Amino acid sequence: MEAGSSSKSVGKAEAKVGGRRLGSIFSKIDPFVPRTDHNPRELRSWAKRTGFVSTFSGETNVSSSEKFDSSGFDLERDANRRGGGSSPKIEIDPILGRTRPNRGVEIEPASVAGNGASRDGNGRILGARNEALRGENQRLRVADEASLRDKEDERKVGGNGNGNREGGDSNRNENLNHSNGNGHGTAAVAPGMETNKEDRKEEGDVGIDVYPDGEEPENGWWSRSPGMRLGLRDNPGFVPIIYYSLQHYLSMAGSLIFIPLIMVPTMGGSDKDTATVISTMLLVSGITTLLNSYFGTRLPLVQGSSFVFLAPALVIMNSREYRNLTEHRFRHIMRELQGAIIVGSIFQSFLGLTGLMSLLIRLINPVVVAPTVAAVGLAFFSYGFPQAGSCVEISVPLILLVLIFSLYLRGISFFGHRLFLIYAVPFSVMIIWAYAFFLTAGGAYDYKGCSPDIPSSNILVDSCRKHVYTMKHCRTDVSNAMRTAAWVRIPYPLQWGTPIFHLRTSMIMIVVSLVASVDSIGTYHSASVFVNLKPPSPGIVSRGIALEGFCSLLAGLWGSATGSTTLTENLHTIRITKVANRRVVEVGALFLIFFSFIGKVGAILASIPQALAASVLCFIWALIVALGLSMLQYTQTASFRNMIIVGVSLFLGLSIPTYFQQYQPEAILMLPGYLIPYAAASDGPVHSGSSQLDFTINALMSLNMIVTLLVAIVLDTTVPGNRQERGVYIWSQRDDIAADPSSLADYSLPRKVARVFRCSRCLNA
Repeated sequence: MEAGSSSKSVGKAEAKVGGRRLGSIFSKIDPFVPRTDHNPRELRSWAKRTGFVSTFSGETNVSSSEKFDSSGFDLERDANRRGGGSSPKIEIDPILGRTRPNRGVEIEPASVAGNGASRDGNGRILGARNEALRGENQRLRVADEASLRDKEDERKVGGNGNGNREGGDSNRNENLNHSNGNGHGTAAVAPGMETNKEDRKEEGDVGIDVYPDGEEPENGWWSRSPGMRLGLRDNPGFVPIIYYSLQHYLSMAGSLIFIPLIMVPTMGGSDKDTATVISTMLLVSGITTLLNSYFGTRLPLVQGSSFVFLAPALVIMNSREYRNLTEHRFRHIMRELQGAIIVGSIFQSFLGLTGLMSLLIRLINPVVVAPTVAAVGLAFFSYGFPQAGSCVEISVPLILLVLIFSLYLRGISFFGHRLFLIYAVPFSVMIIWAYAFFLTAGGAYDYKGCSPDIPSSNILVDSCRKHVYTMKHCRTDVSNAMRTAAWVRIPYPLQWGTPIFHLRTSMIMIVVSLVASVDSIGTYHSASVFVNLKPPSPGIVSRGIALEGFCSLLAGLWGSATGSTTLTENLHTIRITKVANRRVVEVGALFLIFFSFIGKVGAILASIPQALAASVLCFIWALIVALGLSMLQYTQTASFRNMIIVGVSLFLGLSIPTYFQQYQPEAILMLPGYLIPYAAASDGPVHSGSSQLDFTINALMSLNMIVTLLVAIVLDTTVPGNRQERGVYIWSQRDDIAADPSSLADYSLPRKVARVFRCSRCLNA
């Protein structure tokens, strides 16, 4: 029987009996015995020791006034809505560290003379209920007073902040148990008091959440408990896993396959080379995703070719020594990129294996991660639409269609699935690709006496020379990949030749690997919030970064032109699909490996017109900017300190590279306008006397994400600000694991693998 409901019945009985003053009843209430040895830091130390996570999704504590102001809480108004005339009394249980359930008025009900019992409106007897209520209140009061006198070394409190979620159930039951010496827990609250979050709120508890109602609005973005369809370890069956795996990877198609479509032509590669690189990327992405799922952080995150490596690759391939290279230009650039990626990956693995990353994460906070990730997307603002603008009749409809599907039609659901939101990019690409095919077949890009098959360098007619760019970027029949690609081809290591190692390009990729690590750390933390897990420990983060370095090493050996890292777009995919399942990611990775062996699959994807690919990337890059800025939710976004740091970091991250990019008079005459910003490495303003050092500094300072990261770290480290204001990431510590060893079980390695890593303390949880 719930105490709250009993107290309401008591109130009705007292109204009928009447004649008794409350003063005579209050005199029977036992006085509250305060704790004389209360330590004001006890609650915080308990939360730190047990890993208790509050309902506030930001995971950082702010002042009470800021919490209630930001969430729109009004305690007095809330009490009036329930029928009370004053603000509810909020009691903090010093043992459990949370608000006590509202037990109603703990008073002894008056008995009616004669029969010793009163009746309610339905004629039910209240006497036995009142006696039970009085006994329950007395028992709880004695238990509370006894608990207050216990010392911390005599009794430990175990807290489990991991909500168990199955299917679409979004309600989380929090069981806080007192652990005895044998590890078996005894309930700290009465069984009748164990209710879900909604019931506790109705009984008078006040929970602090991002949204006033404790639930995410229909059109909201982030939430602590998003109500996943599939949890981390759920097994819905073979057929649903196949469906969800295809859905998961199709929603990320823009990030997995479109990078080679703009890189390989810039490197001077053929259509067959483009198809081969796409197949290689699919293979590397599948292998690295499986490795991360078993040996990395074990979060349901897809690994792939990251846009973090795209800008440095464009800088290297547009250096002076490769501008006029005509013979085997693609293979020379690819081998140069392979050598640089291998050196950068070794450095990244070194950071993780030695535990240095556990020290560096102290400098990595949301105020640093947010502008850095946003700068990754903003780095291509001069590349995106200038490429897509070559065919506005294709690019503009594609961008509009993606926005219509992802924004205006996102609420339309078919059998519980928001298909337009999930498949916004694949649907748009297929529709506009078919539209471009009809334009090509209808003669929209046919020019008299001009052939798209003739190389631009061999065209002598001036009237055809000005149309060759349009034909190359807009026609759907230009690519000959379908005719030249083999049906079955297995990508293999060193397929482009022996990697070339140069100090200047290796130093660039070493710094870029740091940016990739910062990006991944922010993704780890946000993904743990989505999956409703405790944050990983610094050792788990180091393990994930070390494995990402190994994955980039594989990408360098196979020759995918970019390194491999955790894709930021995972956050968007998990949010819209509501699937955060490890099996789904693993099965999808097997599909990628299978499709990589079919050469015609890469050939079909290589046939996508370049203008169409650039239009899709405009949306993907904008999405990365939004995902980066969304990480500011873990900070006090209204803080003047944070606003200035983020604003200055982004502005200087765009302005300083522009200064370095203007020193390139030769490149203006030789390169297209959208590639000029990536040619500053050879013609920058730095002249130290060492060509290797000059190239490195000019290249790094011309990259937006590098400058943004440096400025953000310097400002966030030197400008005063408390942990709550900065939104410092809260990672699980050894004390938390000692109090509840099972709290990080989802991050644990397989048993046989864990034995190998036991000797390395920096990689253990």
